[in-house]
Amino acid sequence: MGKNQHVVKTDDGWGVRGEGNSRLTSEHRTKNAAENAGRQIAKHQQSELVIHGRDGKIQDKDSFGKDPCPPKDRVH
Repeated sequence: MGKNQHVVKTDDGWGVRGEGNSRLTSEHRTKNAAENAGRQIAKHQQSELVIHGRDGKIQDKDSFGKDPCPPKDRVH
């Protein structure tokens, strides 16, 4: 299982950052574009996508790994 991917607000837009990394994996003009890029990375790495709001608080999570106790996700 790979690193969780975080969609975060940047000075110039939105970015995707691997958990524990100080540098962004990718930068995007819109949050939607960053979410799509982060989702592809998380699927490839079988990890979790963590989406943050403008205030930095977690808004949503989506898991693409093998979770032995998956939640009953009604959103995705």
